[in-house]
Amino acid sequence: MPKDTAVYTHGHHESVLRSHTWRTAANSAAYLTGHLRPHMRILDIGCGPGTITADLAELVPQGQVTGVDAEGAILERARAVAEERGLANVSFAVADVHALDHPDDSFCVVHAHQVLQHVGDPVGALREMRRVCAPGGIVAVRDSDYAAMTWYPSVPGLDGWLDLYRRVARANGGEPDAGRRLRSWALQAGFTDITSTATAWAYATEEERAWWSGLWADRTVASSYARLAVDGGHATEEELRSIAAAWRTWGEAPDGWFGVLHGEILCRV
Repeated sequence: MPKDTAVYTHGHHESVLRSHTWRTAANSAAYLTGHLRPHMRILDIGCGPGTITADLAELVPQGQVTGVDAEGAILERARAVAEERGLANVSFAVADVHALDHPDDSFCVVHAHQVLQHVGDPVGALREMRRVCAPGGIVAVRDSDYAAMTWYPSVPGLDGWLDLYRRVARANGGEPDAGRRLRSWALQAGFTDITSTATAWAYATEEERAWWSGLWADRTVASSYARLAVDGGHATEEELRSIAAAWRTWGEAPDGWFGVLHGEILCRV
């Protein structure tokens, strides 16, 4: 099976991890957690720093969770999270979702959060996730949809940010508007029992606005995304600085609000 040809747009700059380490099973996988049972074996794909993975491990105390990511360095952070929380039923490994190193029918649940938007062949990835999921199990996927993101007040530079991000992500082989496509991809992958839902993150308090605007302002000028934007000819450094300033302007608005819509699928095998 071919390896992934897409480039991960965000990278693992501190501004990216600021966002990823905020994620929990409660705020990022609530559509799945009610289906978990204590004995289950779970594969968490694209686990990153492992905060969701650790939560899943706590929810299956008699089971086992395997967190995998394409970037080996980030797994040290994930292992530290699991160790700090005293979890003995979780392990981590490097893996490519297009070619998982597991036998057929290995897991009760295969979970991927914010992964399919970054891969070169999301349908093939879903087929591989189905292959390692046991009959009666669940493949659970959640992805944001950038074109559906919305905010107030209107800050012209943020319109430029959204246009730029979508162009950079697609140039890297990904699909930033993945949320709306999950059901279609699952059908193409051969799933027939699919439950489709949607939930959102919202940032509105002074603390939330400062956090969300700050991490995106920093990401816009200092992360792998910034380098890919400039090197790919999508933006100049001056344009990136202007977008970062727009983020901070939005974050300072006392009536500011930002909504991030996610598509979700639960696929029964």
